[in-house]
Amino acid sequence: MILELQLSVGDWLALFNHFLSLSLLAVGGAIILAPDMHRFLVEENHWLTDQQFSSSIALAQSAPGPNVLFVGLIGWNVGLNAGAGLGGGWISVALSALGMLISLLGIMLPSSILTYTTTRWAHKHRDNRGVRAFKLGMAPVVIALLVSTGWLLTASHNNPMRDWPLWVLTMVAMGLVWRTRIHLLWLIGAGAVLGALGWV
Repeated sequence: MILELQLSVGDWLALFNHFLSLSLLAVGGAIILAPDMHRFLVEENHWLTDQQFSSSIALAQSAPGPNVLFVGLIGWNVGLNAGAGLGGGWISVALSALGMLISLLGIMLPSSILTYTTTRWAHKHRDNRGVRAFKLGMAPVVIALLVSTGWLLTASHNNPMRDWPLWVLTMVAMGLVWRTRIHLLWLIGAGAVLGALGWV
């Protein structure tokens, strides 16, 4: 489903500023920012549908490459909605490219600069007690943010009686990742086969 949006210059700047501010919170990767992106893009501004948001993340995560690709795909979909879908011709493609560029620049620029400067400083002071404590303290924060992202992506599956196979598959996959050395791509492939067969 494509939304037809009328985005002003102020809306494009708001999109850029939102990703710019989120960029500095992306400790552990951009995927942990998905709940706030969902709030801003789907719930507050209605620039994307729930399905477009979830599909953008799923498609980008299944493709090879860095997990930040989903941000570009989200921006592409915002631009696509602003251009009235694929039927909008070259204007739709231009707006999609603009959305992708704005989103990726916003999410990458501040965090890249901050990472470069702090990594150099932390490497020089790696034996400092404060640096070691910071690294240890960030681990639970990243795990909690990843759990909240997973919860958001499964929020549409809120009927445990109907969706119990999905929950069982999730628990089995989580256990296998935790306790074995099975490559994650095998589990993704198994999930895709089970989904194609209609079992989950």
